[in-house]
Amino acid sequence: MSVERMIRMFAGSFVLLSLALGVEASPIFVNANFLWFTAFVGANLLQSSFTCFCPLEMILKKLGVRSATA
Repeated sequence: MSVERMIRMFAGSFVLLSLALGVEASPIFVNANFLWFTAFVGANLLQSSFTCFCPLEMILKKLGVRSATA
């Protein structure tokens, strides 16, 4: 699996998990403040599209995960 696919997988998982924990209608609701984590993930994805800087990408590459372009 490539770095790019893993970043999408992590981002999607974190968004869904934080929504499940932050929306009152969810059966696993904890606190509405988890919605801030959803906003953080979205903001990180947005800034990454402009700056090409993604902390998760750097971590995955150090762990030896290959890029799709390599």
